[in-house]
Amino acid sequence: MNQQFRYLLRVRYAECDAQKVVFNAKYVEYMDIAVTEFFRVLWGNYTDTLDKGMDMQVVNVNVDWMAPALFDQVIAITVQNKRIGNTSFTLQLGFFNHQTKQQIAAGEITYVMVSAIEHQKIKVPENLRTKLETGASGMVVNHAGVEII
Repeated sequence: MNQQFRYLLRVRYAECDAQKVVFNAKYVEYMDIAVTEFFRVLWGNYTDTLDKGMDMQVVNVNVDWMAPALFDQVIAITVQNKRIGNTSFTLQLGFFNHQTKQQIAAGEITYVMVSAIEHQKIKVPENLRTKLETGASGMVVNHAGVEII
């Protein structure tokens, strides 16, 4: 877990359901937040990508749950490249209790590169491909988007 990009967040009360665990739909939201911070580390703000005429659309999301996440726990979400195709790429995410290191869930999210205005498929640009392949190994970022040293 320590070699991959990690995003740390604390579970808030409003994210829990009547069973007193993180509501299942929140995991996709957590994935989006962690991936956004992963992208920020790799190539800057999302608006920078749009300004270059590119965008990414989610075409597939999967989550496998292994253990509950509870209110006030800190979750470490790892993000790494799994596959890069011609016009799409898939990221692999892991959810861990930051204190105990117990795995809570695993997920995958697939994006398709599109033009920012027409939303037509485009090739993954070489500079983005290289950055995805390199990743952000060892980088740890918190909920404020601040690197933790």
